[in-house]
Amino acid sequence: MAEYKGIKGFKVQTVSTDPAANALAGGTWASGTDLNTTKFASGSGGTGNNSAIVFGGFTPTALALTETYNGSSWTEVNDLNTARGGGAGIGNDSITANLYVGSGVPTPVSAQNESWNGTSWTEVGDLNAGKQYLSSAGTQTSGIVFGGRTDPSTPTGQTETWNGTSWTEVNDLNSARLSASGVGTQTAALNIGGLPSPGNPTSNLVESWNGTSWSEITEINTGRRNGGSAGEQTDALFFGGLIDPANSANTEYYDGSTWTELADLSVARYGISNGSIGTSGTSLATGGYTTTYVAATEEWSAPALFSKENLGQVFYNSTSNAFKVTKDNSGAPLGTWASAANMNTARDNLASMGTTTSAIGCGGNVPPLTANSETWNGTSWTEGNDLNTARSHVHGAGITTSAVIAGGEAPTPTNAVEKYNGTSWTTSTNYPTSLANIGAIGASNTVALFFGGSTVAETYEFDGTTWTETNDMNTARGSMAAAGTQTAGLAFGGYDATAATGVTEEYNGTSWTEVSDLNTARGILAGSTQGSITSALAFGGGIPATGLTEFWNGTSWTEVADLATARYDLGGSGTGSSSALAFAGDSGTKTNVTEEWSAPAPFATNNTLTAS
Repeated sequence: MAEYKGIKGFKVQTVSTDPAANALAGGTWASGTDLNTTKFASGSGGTGNNSAIVFGGFTPTALALTETYNGSSWTEVNDLNTARGGGAGIGNDSITANLYVGSGVPTPVSAQNESWNGTSWTEVGDLNAGKQYLSSAGTQTSGIVFGGRTDPSTPTGQTETWNGTSWTEVNDLNSARLSASGVGTQTAALNIGGLPSPGNPTSNLVESWNGTSWSEITEINTGRRNGGSAGEQTDALFFGGLIDPANSANTEYYDGSTWTELADLSVARYGISNGSIGTSGTSLATGGYTTTYVAATEEWSAPALFSKENLGQVFYNSTSNAFKVTKDNSGAPLGTWASAANMNTARDNLASMGTTTSAIGCGGNVPPLTANSETWNGTSWTEGNDLNTARSHVHGAGITTSAVIAGGEAPTPTNAVEKYNGTSWTTSTNYPTSLANIGAIGASNTVALFFGGSTVAETYEFDGTTWTETNDMNTARGSMAAAGTQTAGLAFGGYDATAATGVTEEYNGTSWTEVSDLNTARGILAGSTQGSITSALAFGGGIPATGLTEFWNGTSWTEVADLATARYDLGGSGTGSSSALAFAGDSGTKTNVTEEWSAPAPFATNNTLTAS
């Protein structure tokens, strides 16, 4: 008779704790020694949880204090030349070679830059533009800063690099935001989360820097700002922060492809020291704000040795005195739709853009045609400034601070284009063709892709001003759904010249490729617009109306839990298979119903074996 080892390739192991997916999945936060002085929005650097430096900040007055950590205690060393907070620390490789860049003092916003040599601070070359609540990466002689705000209300996407002597302006972020977190080097960095502008919901956007330009990548699971960070571009940790109005203890790890939630901080807080400390395996969370300014320090560490989860592995846990098996209980198949606050105006055939916590629904048919525009903040819908042209059968791209719509019926096909800046809609360069039911994806109103519509296959890139034609779709169609970015997009479903189709095509920035079809062909459906070519949802659509939801994993579609309210001509938004929003549409009558999809991030669980 075959042994278990012979079948599975490993024997039944005896372990004292359940296996984890990887060393970081077994990581934990432990209390460290408090800072000598409470601090909010200070700068920081260092190599890990036993070698760190923190400087400046607010408490609530601006501080010049500098403290170093040796793993056991904090020691006050020489002060900054100028007391200030809200700047960025640079130098995750040292506590003797660091920079503190920018800030508010608390006002005005400062361009000041000071350099630390292990003993004292020296003023060196200022930024080209003063910034507060900016992000950073790199070292004392090869640094980079990005984002922040240039005054109390204006976020910036400006990026500057430092060569040890002076700052040089390079390409901006795609989405201006402040209070994000940075990790990496001058040529390979991440900008994580942040705030599009004061009063707006926090962001789950992540952008990656390749030394020349920024591109949007997989978003964090929970949007937040003023968190802490550690690691590198493909091996990063992001923790704490503010999810307006609540403090967060969340910790997430990025492996270069996906974000995974790990063990929470003990103290939920935001305003953690700004500047990457250490690596994804050894880092520090210091200071911040709960309901008051805090000095709390927590040390993050992942086990050097661990027992890895293997799906199907049977093991014996000597602590719980039980045999267990590791099973896959993950991802979108376990997701569900839940009721959320209704839109203010019931309608169908509307344009929809954004994420689950920050979305736009505009235009549509009530009837009559409407120019009404509403924004979603993760909790409720708010009516804002109307479109300039009432229209239906219209699609759009972007997010709540930077969106664009094109075409539609007003009431006949139109080529009118409008851009949204977070407050109002303004007309822009007309679309090349008067057309309805055009597909659309993109990160903003300056980086968008529009394609198809009715029975055409044309594809156009939009840079905020100009429409540029690129390669056609393989299947001409309209009334489809889509997800992704201008250079990595997915279009699915719709109506071709004869009938509903399940055709799915991927766009790589140049051309379209047909991939696996939807399981159920249908048009006038919706999708998770800010998803990706490896993680997306398709939901609703069809005549008669369906609540059918399908999950795309980069290779094929899988049917998952249905919408509670079957409907077509609905709006959709979201960030992929784990987070989406469905709103409005036609369920026999025009509806304002909103539903929110959530699914656990991929994980394996260790289940106890029982006899029966």
